[in-house]
Amino acid sequence: MDIINIILAILIGYFIGSISFSYLIAKKIKKVDIRTQGSGNAGATNTLRVLGWGPAIAVLLLDASKGIVAVLLSYLLGVEGWVAFLAGLFAIVGHNWPIYYGFRGGKGVATTIGVFAILVFIPALIAGGVAILTIALTRYVSLGSLFFIILTPILAAFMGEYGTAYIILATVIGLLSLWRHRTNIQRLMKGTESKLGQKKEVTS
Repeated sequence: MDIINIILAILIGYFIGSISFSYLIAKKIKKVDIRTQGSGNAGATNTLRVLGWGPAIAVLLLDASKGIVAVLLSYLLGVEGWVAFLAGLFAIVGHNWPIYYGFRGGKGVATTIGVFAILVFIPALIAGGVAILTIALTRYVSLGSLFFIILTPILAAFMGEYGTAYIILATVIGLLSLWRHRTNIQRLMKGTESKLGQKKEVTS
């Protein structure tokens, strides 16, 4: 495989992922930096806290589309599936550490949803159902997100329909997301995590 196309796929993923829709929408609607509001996270959940349901849903869909577009554009380069998965991983990296915004981004859940939905659809669908049910019952978005990112690689491995490279990359994405949610995990254990719809003062 052409190493140039692999590098291009990675760069495409990263630069697409670096577009922060929560930042752009918050600037447009409220003239604020979303990273100084609410929880300080540049993502859909914090957009909900700061701007409401409409902008939050828009951010969720747009952030998910970054993962999808990164993968699809990589396929246009003629790369193998695992390279497209790698491009998706770097779209998540771009979301978390965006070059356009001082490397201060979000936690990458929505972009991860986009990547998993197109590359490991059935495991992601099942894990997504568990995540939605968890959020509905507990109102903890972070807990639902954790179930999604943990279950998807496990289910993909269990189903036996995906190659080793897919399982490894899905696991890397899951571990990255776990690390980005480390403070949420601590708050969940302490019982101080914010619930869906709950206002929260900026933490950073």
